[in-house]
Amino acid sequence: GYKVVMMTGDAKNTAEYIASLLDIEVISEVLPADKSSHIKALQNKGYRVIMVGDGINDAPALTQGDVGIAMSSGTDIAMECADIALMKNDLNDVVKAIRLSHKTILNVKENLFWALIYNVIGIPIAAGLFYPLFGMTLDPMYGAAAMSFSSVFVVSNALRLRNFKGTNKVRVKQIKETEIKEEGETQMKVNIEGMMCQHCKAHVQKALDAIEGLQATVDLENNCAYLEGDIHKESITKAITDAGYEVKGFE
Repeated sequence: GYKVVMMTGDAKNTAEYIASLLDIEVISEVLPADKSSHIKALQNKGYRVIMVGDGINDAPALTQGDVGIAMSSGTDIAMECADIALMKNDLNDVVKAIRLSHKTILNVKENLFWALIYNVIGIPIAAGLFYPLFGMTLDPMYGAAAMSFSSVFVVSNALRLRNFKGTNKVRVKQIKETEIKEEGETQMKVNIEGMMCQHCKAHVQKALDAIEGLQATVDLENNCAYLEGDIHKESITKAITDAGYEVKGFE
């Protein structure tokens, strides 16, 4: 029931690739000063926002969010601005924190219900309200016992939270080992169809140079480009296709 959005200052291609693996929305190329503005925009749409961050640039957004959660690896100012500080640097603990908060509220409601029931039943009898009609009274000894049992029940119910584990991991899209290997390559060759002249070469070179973290050398004679650095096939294919050329394969 939660809408998950990744907000990052990283390049659009990189952010969209990560978001595609997690099946979540993404807001990329966000300046540090604009993070809180994006949070406010979501709130204006009626969302209640949990902001998770760890850096000094996240501090205003953590304050703007309805709930701010700081990672254990975060800066002091991020930890200070957050409502919740996670003890481990694990995003699964965000899920645990949400589940624990629901369990806590349920526990509070249960305790209020039972404490109210004890008093609603016990006080009228102890006050003699039913004595004229039914001759019912409440011996002070039983009243004290009932009150003590009420306290024991409430405390015992609250202590059940100590057994909360919340160990279920977040389910993400499975990635094949071959895909991880391919995306993790630092050197690769891409074959390109449609390059006819130096103008075409320059056009493809410009498209590849726009991809952050990628170094490319276009070879017109062999109709290919040699790639180094942060290689993501999806981003490279899109860049070449958008430039008007066709990718024939990677080697």
